[in-house]
Amino acid sequence: MGQCGITSSKTVLVFLNLIFWAAAGILCYIGAYVFITYDDYDHFFEDVYTLIPAVIIIAVGTLLFIIGLIGCCATIRESSCGLATFAAILLLVFVTECVVVVLGYIYRAKVEDEVNHSIQKVYNKYNGTNSDAPSRAIDYVQRQLHCCGIHNYSDWRNTRWFKESKNNSVPVSCCQPSITNCTGTLTRPADLYQEGCEALVVKKLKEIMMYVIWAALTFASIQMLGMLCACVVLCRRSHDPAYELLVTTNSYA
Repeated sequence: MGQCGITSSKTVLVFLNLIFWAAAGILCYIGAYVFITYDDYDHFFEDVYTLIPAVIIIAVGTLLFIIGLIGCCATIRESSCGLATFAAILLLVFVTECVVVVLGYIYRAKVEDEVNHSIQKVYNKYNGTNSDAPSRAIDYVQRQLHCCGIHNYSDWRNTRWFKESKNNSVPVSCCQPSITNCTGTLTRPADLYQEGCEALVVKKLKEIMMYVIWAALTFASIQMLGMLCACVVLCRRSHDPAYELLVTTNSYA
């Protein structure tokens, strides 16, 4: 019965190591996705510390490649030292991912205040040229999120660009794609996106944070199972004489 329990734990452990390799790729992808998306919205979110959870996620993903290798080698060779190292590293990663979850919730709560604080300044910097970073950011967000202005398209009336251009129009990035020959003129408001960008930017950034949080929670649960299996193999290997005898016999065979 003891040998059967050990074999089952080892089988699960090997399977989990394969999952760790897959998880490593997924975590690195999520971290990279957060970085790329943040780059598109960074003008609306000034707190660079928001990227800390993404940085940690990428670091954890990289570490999981190493963990998977150590775990496979330790399990196949039935190394007590290797399994102990494997369990210790898993514990460290588990704690790290718990930190990621906490930081994710903290920064997710700050998203709305950050966007509210910065979005008006970004719109005031708009000059309508592709060479200008804030202008590109606004045009990208309006096209991507199907929005116009901060709260609605009428907010453009209060911007410096609108007052200087004096053409009673908003940027063409406010135009709905189904409308042909749209120039952004306010005389045809039905041609424009009706929803403001502020709420949608907040929603998008919160969604990104939730991806990080759920990824950390999911793989923390898997690592908890990995630690449990490693501890079961270690404990039974140390206290089951029949298993020790079997290992010794196999070694000399």
